[in-house]
Amino acid sequence: MAKISTELTAAEWAIIKAVWDTEPCTAPTIQERLEAETGWSYSTVRTIMDRMVSKGLLRAEKQGKITLFRSVVTRDQAQRGELLYALKNAFNGALTPMVQCLLNSGKISDRDLAELEALIKAKKKQVKS
Repeated sequence: MAKISTELTAAEWAIIKAVWDTEPCTAPTIQERLEAETGWSYSTVRTIMDRMVSKGLLRAEKQGKITLFRSVVTRDQAQRGELLYALKNAFNGALTPMVQCLLNSGKISDRDLAELEALIKAKKKQVKS
């Protein structure tokens, strides 16, 4: 699967999260899921989903009168794309200031710190090999 090359808009994030939870799905299903949160009409949801198909984020498959949508990008790919975009644009590609900002931005549990330490330790071993 290709790496995500396009950052998602807030609307695309809302839709793709709903698609991941229900795929394969139809536009009316997504509209019903998001209506209370967004107030979007069917035509708004369908337009965004069609644009996401054009951008390569979703795949549409016609089955009779129904169009089924599936994600093309995984949650991991989308998250990685967003993170790399922030790293590049907000931190000029500098990882340490980004991590420092995240560490200073809120309460971090001992468990989170231990997991981060384990990830760093594993990465150091991997780099040495």
